[in-house]
Amino acid sequence: MKIAGIIKASLIEYPGKASTVIFFGGCNFRCGYCHNPELVFAEAPSISPEDFFAFLLKRKKFIDAVCISGGEPTLQPSLPDLIREIKKRGLSVKLETNGTNPSMLALLIDEGLVDYVAMDIKAPEKKYNIIAGGQVDFASVRRSAQLLIEKAKQKKIVYEFRTTVCKELLTKEDIRMMIGEYASPENWYLQTFKNSGHIIDQEGQYSAYTKEEMNQMGEEFCVNVR
Repeated sequence: MKIAGIIKASLIEYPGKASTVIFFGGCNFRCGYCHNPELVFAEAPSISPEDFFAFLLKRKKFIDAVCISGGEPTLQPSLPDLIREIKKRGLSVKLETNGTNPSMLALLIDEGLVDYVAMDIKAPEKKYNIIAGGQVDFASVRRSAQLLIEKAKQKKIVYEFRTTVCKELLTKEDIRMMIGEYASPENWYLQTFKNSGHIIDQEGQYSAYTKEEMNQMGEEFCVNVR
């Protein structure tokens, strides 16, 4: 297992906690608006787990948590082992995932290895393949979402759903349909698209809704906006 990048300290990635963020390379999606192509294609330099834990030792007085992102972290078979070592150090763990590996997600939750899960929901079912840039097992995404809803009711996990909203990809009706496909929109965030200039699809046209349009959709669909 190789870690592709680290943010040493963040006060925004894990609500209410100071965290270190680690990124894994490799992803099974090719979303055109993704701003981490070097992670998706696993082209970033790598950091060994040994070096990572040596770094954590130096930071232990300054952080409360580790956020695990990507790429797609659940593609890593040894992810549970890494998190077990993190938890031994008394740190909370947040996982960011696209939800395509519900069996891994269930293992992590049932073992108490993750405390917070942020799951990306890309689109309504009819548009999932288009936005994800390939064939998606939508049933797996739905299973992961339902798992998070059920485990949150059992107080085993805190979760959020989040959707990046590009004007050219998702209409207001798409968003209405997407939220209707799931049972619990209370923890859902619509995220305004931001073009860093470093996205996968450099030829595509992507733009953001205005702040007013985003807030209007948030109010209409009873979801959060950021």
